[in-house]
Parts: sequence; structure tokens; C-alpha cells
Amino acid sequence: MRGKGIGPGRSAPLGATVYDDGVNFSLYSRSGTLVELLLFDHVDDGKPGRVIPLDPWTNRTYHYWHGFVPDLKPGQIYGYRVQGPFEPQRGLRFDPQKLLFDPYGRAVAVPEQYDRMAASKPGDNCGTAMKSVVADVQAYDWEGDAPLKRPSAQTIIYELHVRGFTRHPSSGVGEQKSGTYAGLIEKIPYLQELGITAVELLPVFQFDPQDCPPGRVNYWGYAPVSFFAPHQSYSSRQDPLGAVDEFRDMVKALHRAGIEVILDVVYNHTAEGKEDGPTFCYRGLENAAYYLLEEDRSRYSNYTGTGNTLNANHPMVRRLIMDSLRYWVEEMHVDGFRFDLASILTRDEAGRPRQNPPILWDIESDPALAGTKLIAEAWDAAGLYQVGSFVGDSWKEWNGRFRDDTRDFFRAETGSVARFADRMIGSPEIYGHEEREPEQTVNFVTCHDGFTLNDLVSYNGKHNEANGEDNRDGADDNKSWNCGIEGPTDDPAIERLRNRQAKNFLTVTLLSLGVPMILMGDEVRRTQRGNNNAYCLDDDTNWLDWTLVKKHADIHRFVTLLNARRLLRDVEHERERMSLTQLIRRANKEWHGIKLHQPDWSPHSHSIAFTVELHHQKLVSHFILNAYWGPLEFELPPVHNGGDDHWRRWIDTALDSPLDIVPWEAAPSLSGPTYRAEARSVVVLYAWIEPG
Repeated sequence: MRGKGIGPGRSAPLGATVYDDGVNFSLYSRSGTLVELLLFDHVDDGKPGRVIPLDPWTNRTYHYWHGFVPDLKPGQIYGYRVQGPFEPQRGLRFDPQKLLFDPYGRAVAVPEQYDRMAASKPGDNCGTAMKSVVADVQAYDWEGDAPLKRPSAQTIIYELHVRGFTRHPSSGVGEQKSGTYAGLIEKIPYLQELGITAVELLPVFQFDPQDCPPGRVNYWGYAPVSFFAPHQSYSSRQDPLGAVDEFRDMVKALHRAGIEVILDVVYNHTAEGKEDGPTFCYRGLENAAYYLLEEDRSRYSNYTGTGNTLNANHPMVRRLIMDSLRYWVEEMHVDGFRFDLASILTRDEAGRPRQNPPILWDIESDPALAGTKLIAEAWDAAGLYQVGSFVGDSWKEWNGRFRDDTRDFFRAETGSVARFADRMIGSPEIYGHEEREPEQTVNFVTCHDGFTLNDLVSYNGKHNEANGEDNRDGADDNKSWNCGIEGPTDDPAIERLRNRQAKNFLTVTLLSLGVPMILMGDEVRRTQRGNNNAYCLDDDTNWLDWTLVKKHADIHRFVTLLNARRLLRDVEHERERMSLTQLIRRANKEWHGIKLHQPDWSPHSHSIAFTVELHHQKLVSHFILNAYWGPLEFELPPVHNGGDDHWRRWIDTALDSPLDIVPWEAAPSLSGPTYRAEARSVVVLYAWIEPG
């Protein structure tokens, strides 16, 4: 039935805006010649209950199509059909048969018969298409909640997958809530006990689970459909607006526990894919505006490895990204963002990196985002690598070189000592020239992409056969070492060595200068059975097996005590805004080898030691890092300045639990001028240098 009674509406704001007497709709399409608003009674309906044509004279202002529909309420399901030229050689790909969702829609409804392929083939796809839902985002009681704005110097990040965190039957979360935002709420006490201060959630924007090889599922979520709507299947509620409020319930509960929420966001591509991909939204609204195109305008530039690349510095796409970020901060109260393949945001319309990319400076200078954590994955899939040179004054960076150099050191790679030592003290080789704070570097050894910590010490090669690509996918160079046997083993000596290596990696990650990040389950040796690219498996390959908390209680305890001390660490440099260089100078650091003041920087060295005096803390710490395959006897510097006359041993990863790490105040005293560091171990000693 054709619609009646539509008002002219307004061009701003974009999307569907709820008023007391109806809803205003606004949509951008410069080259579209006719726009129809379709209203549905149910998400599975194959035909709209009402079709409302937008008149080009009364319902269009500039490039914006708009209309006011009286008496509509939140929960109304809708979409668009847009007519225009299909001329791929000019970059135009309109298809009036395809239902398009609203790029500014705050909620998405997914029909039971959702079909990605139907959006790729000729013909109407109303019954199988995702649809937008009118949402009144103001109608929620935050109970005084606001983003926490925790200083970066007091931040410990835990990267987790919303579904995988509680989907395993051992999670203890009921079937209805397992794998959901509500399920995560039930596990907040676990995160508190572990000492986590921020969760970094793998993509929670609505994504296309069918953007994957046949017979698999896009599990990670790096296939965005909407930049405003929370992923619907992560909600335990079935109503169309359930995901919006349940996501906010989760944020509010995490904030009450003192835990920040950082979102892994994908503003570099969409799930519409390459030339033969589906038409969901952007391609059918204004293809040449939303995407980077090749000189042959019928082809998409592919700097993401996924088929297309968002045209992030186009004015409309810049506005979309900025409006999306503001929405998640102002209306959803998130604390920060990790930008997937962030280097793509520096590329111009020809794909060339720009010296001052407008979108990055928009993000950095926006007052609504001031104090929001901004973390860049400072590279892309086409070889652009900007770690240490990413544009901006406040961006933090995933330090991929910390990951690689730390892995090299603990597998005793030739020439790794000097690089590893630099990573431990904040990577001044990479960041020192910028005179920024130490927390510019986000330090990690594992993340969702690659081996888990258990697999890093258990496999020499990838084992991705379950992905259905004959083990061709995923990185071939993992800088891993299996400790002598490939995969699981009952050999107690190998298992003990793997435990020790896991503790070595955790100690360095959590005690190095910078912001530490650990991967979900690394604290209990979660395994993916050697799969280093498990993006398409929604099964126990990816789910956290909660029985491991008991099985690997020693590792869990180790991380808990590490985090507890990390949070008590000095944060004076944060208050004084010290740069990395200033902090290193103030710390009064000395490098050693097995002999005091004689560090061995040669290519064949596999150990290093250093002493750090923090006079404002009245504390001196001594680190011994031995990646050699045999024990080494290290000379210890004398303790002086009127404090303790002996060292206290806090950590020795070669010792069995509970001696491997002890509560800080219970550290035993040592005697003698040397300390024997066992093969492949880390030792941390401390002493008070003044009474008190």
C-alpha cells in the first residue's frame, strides 16, 4: 500500500529521529533519482506494510532525502529502496530491487532467513534482508553513569570476544544469556579478581556472519554492516531494540566495577565486499562517495584484504565516522576505541598516504571525544606500516614490534637482545623522538589475530585445517617455539617449560613501560589447537573453556598478582605528564650482563639484566631475563642509600607455584652477591632504598 500523510521533514539529523508525534527520516544520496521509505510489520516480512515515496521537490534538500511520518513509534522496522543509474564504469551501482538499511540506524533486525547471497543476485530481497529499527536512544536510565576516563598509566587491557567469553557450557551462564552482553555481566567479578581495568571488545557493531567461506561463520566480526547498531545476536533479548539496551546495561555494570569499555572498531571497509558482493546499504546509496575506487571506476581499491576500502576522508564518510564515534561515547558511554587497520584512515582517494589526514585530526580534535582512549592498529593489509609515526598527538598504538621482538627474545633468536631491551623500557627507539608519554605504546604478545599464549609456546607451525582453506590462510611466520614437541603433550618436563615461558611473556607484558594488553584466556592457557586465524569458527576452538581456571590455577594466580602490583605502580609521570624520555632519565637505569655494568649486546647473547631506581618511590628493582638454554649466575648490584641491605625476590618464573610469584609484601630476602637464573626464566627483585 502506498503511503499517505507524510510531512516534508528535515535533513538533520541523519537517520531516524523520534519525536512525540512521529519520526523524522533523513538519508544521504547525491546521485539517487528516487527514494522510497519501506515500513515493515515484522522483520521476516517479504513485503513492506507501507511504501512511502519521497518527493524530489518536497522531501529533498541538497543531497539529503527526508520525510516526517506521523504516529510512528520506537521499534518500527524500516528500510529504503533507491533508484538511480547502474553505471559501474562511473562508479554508480544503484539497484532499486534491493532493500537498503539506514546507515545511521541505531538498531538492526535480522530475519531468520537472512541471506547474504540474495543481496548479491538480481531480484527483490525484502524477506531475507537485514532491516533498520527506529530507536529512541534517549529513553534509557543511565543512573548517573559516565565514561570513567581512567589514566592510561593505570590501565590493563583484556581483549575479549563477547560471545566467546561465556558461550562454552562450562561458563556457568544460563543458556539464554551465554554468549551475550548479559552473559558478560555475570562474569564481571572474574575480571575484577583478575585485576583487569579495561575490556577491549572485538567488533560489536552489527556485522554480517555470512561474510566467510561456505559452511563457516564470520565469528570475529570484522565484516561491519552498521556503524551505529550493536550486534543483534549478542543480545539475550529477542525484541528488535533489545541489543541497544542490553549493551548499555553491560557498559553500566562494567563501569560500576571500575572497568572501562574499549570497542574494536572497523572504519576501513564494509561487508559489501568487492564488485560481485552484496548490496546492503552504502553501495546502493552513493557508491563512489563511500568507497575508494580504482582508476577503472568499476573496481574497488582493496587495502584491507577484504574486497573494498572505505573512502574515509570523503566529507560524507568523515561525517559518518565522527557521528558514529560521538554516538558510542555520548549515548552508549564507551571509554575508547581500537581502530582496526587504522593506517587506511590516512589514505586519500587515490590510495596515497596523506601527511595530515582530515579524518584523524577530526577525531583527535573533537571536544566530544576529549579524554576518550584512541588506539591505532597502525598498519594495513597493503603494506603501509606506521608504528611510531602514526599521525596525531593523543593516539596510542598497538606496538607490533613489541610482540615480535619479545617473541624473538624468548625463543633465543640471534640478535634479539638489544631490540627486546628497548621494548621493555617503552620502545624509545620507536617513540622517543615524539616526546610523548610512555603509554603511547600498547604492549602485547598475543591478540585475537594469531596464536594464543598457550599455542605460542606449544606449536612451531600453524594448524588451520578446520578453516577449510587447506591450511593456506593465516601467517606462516609466528615467531613461536613449541618447547620441543608439537602440540599437546603429557611430558611433564615440556609442560613445565611451557608454563615457565607463558609466565615469562606475561611478566614482560605486564611490567614493561606502556599500556599492557592480554588476550582472553591467556591467563589460563586457552588453546585454539594451533589455529592462528580462527576467524570463521564459532565453536570451542574460540570459546573460553572455564575448566581451565582450575586446571591452570598457577598461571591465573600469577597474572592476578602481577596485575595487583601493576595497579599500585607509580603514576606520578601521568600526573606530571612526563615524556618517555624524561621518565627514563628520572628512573636512573643501568644495564648489566652476568657481570655488573657489562651488558652483552652481541648477536649471540640471550640474556640481559637491568636495575631501575625510582627515588620518588623509594624503590629499586632489578630484572634478570635469561632466554639462554642453560642457567646463568648473575652478579647483583649492592643495595645502599640507607634502606634494606638485601634484595627481596618477588618473581622467579623457574620456581613452582606459589614461589614463582609472591605477594609483594611477603617477598623473601636474599643473601649473597649473585643470583642463579635458571634456563629460560625471568627474575624480578626489589629493595627499599630508604626507610619507610
